[in-house]
Amino acid sequence: MSRQNVADLPAFIAVARERSFTKAAAKLGISQSALSHTIRAFEERLGVRLLTRTTRSVAPTEAGERLLRSAGPRFDEIEAELEALSELREKPAGTIRITASDHAVRWLLWPKLSAFLPSYPDIHVEIAVDNALTDIVAHRFDAGIRFGEQVEKDMIAVRIGPDLRSAVVGAKSYLARHGRPITPHDLVDHLCINLRLLAQGGLYAWEFEKDGHEINVRVEGQLVFDSIFPALDAALAGFGLAYLPEDVAQPHLADGRLTRVLDDWCPPWPGYRLYYPSRRQPTSAFTLLVDALRHRG
Repeated sequence: MSRQNVADLPAFIAVARERSFTKAAAKLGISQSALSHTIRAFEERLGVRLLTRTTRSVAPTEAGERLLRSAGPRFDEIEAELEALSELREKPAGTIRITASDHAVRWLLWPKLSAFLPSYPDIHVEIAVDNALTDIVAHRFDAGIRFGEQVEKDMIAVRIGPDLRSAVVGAKSYLARHGRPITPHDLVDHLCINLRLLAQGGLYAWEFEKDGHEINVRVEGQLVFDSIFPALDAALAGFGLAYLPEDVAQPHLADGRLTRVLDDWCPPWPGYRLYYPSRRQPTSAFTLLVDALRHRG
């Protein structure tokens, strides 16, 4: 294989993985037109079409899929080895990419990072805020942060936070108009603020448990969000009941702007874990970050 083909392989891998010239160009730090020219020249030298392009999407051809499966992991290994050379430096260095939900970032990750990073100026952290269950291997993240029961079994999982509780809350003005639900079944007669799970595409069923009896309730209302924070704002404005992490609701419960209902139906559940592939060889920077995030309560 010519040196030019080797040089162009990372460009092809980026487009094939991202399924987008725009996203791949941004990741590679080059213009979209330059990337398109590189891919066309690469295909011409090989004499085979690697990507199928339409006005809306990009996808690997059969030949492209074969090349991605064979070459992609090898280039990942090369990048990992190059990154590992930072171990020879006196100071830990490198970029760590993490995907996490908006709640995990605001409540847990950022407070710990803000205390950790000043001591390690050569460590850089890129955070993708995403409430979907992102495939960290396919999207080349170093780690993800999700609830304990959401972590796949083949991942190494590190507990980074305490157990959590949910809270069903509403503004006093809403409860004055509609009354208080006594059991989860009463929610079908209330306006509720829904949360859409982007990974599955459906609406989240509110989960309850009491005395070993579990209930999932599909609620209805005027509003659907894909983030808990606008749901909180809607609850504060009196648009219905919201199902939120307890810590998010607590300041507004304390000042009386929100009232909690169904408290005895909301037991603790497993908190956040940082997870990463078991085959990953951690750098010193990654090991230090994991230790800083580790829950010690």
